[in-house]
Amino acid sequence: MMQTQIRPAVTMLVLLTMITGLLYPLAVTAIAQAAFPNQANGSLIYQDGRPVGSALIGQQFDAPQYFWGRLSATGTFPYNAFNADNLTASSGSNLGPASQVLLDAVQARVDALRAADPGNTAPIPVDLVTASGSGLDPHISPAAALYQMPRVARERGLSEEQVRQLVAEHTEGRQWGFLGEPRVNVLTLNLALDQQAQ
Repeated sequence: MMQTQIRPAVTMLVLLTMITGLLYPLAVTAIAQAAFPNQANGSLIYQDGRPVGSALIGQQFDAPQYFWGRLSATGTFPYNAFNADNLTASSGSNLGPASQVLLDAVQARVDALRAADPGNTAPIPVDLVTASGSGLDPHISPAAALYQMPRVARERGLSEEQVRQLVAEHTEGRQWGFLGEPRVNVLTLNLALDQQAQ
């Protein structure tokens, strides 16, 4: 009697394992690669044939000639799914508003921004000193980009108008015209700045 129950159970286990553990993932992967290859492979941005980052995960920039992004929970290396040996991180910080670690990070960022551009007395946009909910946001607000514009222009030997034009060219509108806020992808803007220097 027990053998009559075990055989169908094992058969269903093997069958469902094949369907849900092998066939379904392969089918979804094939469809994703065919229909959305860029997104399925991490929305990577390439320069000179090699990946330099993802359009969806923020990177840390701290050199004065670059625009700086939001505080990030990513590691110190550019995001690349293939360099896990370099400990590239991609996870949220999970720090709450009462966290002393967060308050110290915000104050350190304010100090760094003031030190990098001591003549700039404008209020610092909040997104330059705080992380997004995920801690991975690759975007800053246009206000945050314009706040940094004098420093970047001075460090690169460009006019503020040239840098303002680059910021305008890399400002993305609201998704579908009504979702979210206008934003600037820091990585693509910095890559465009490097192209200007060549």
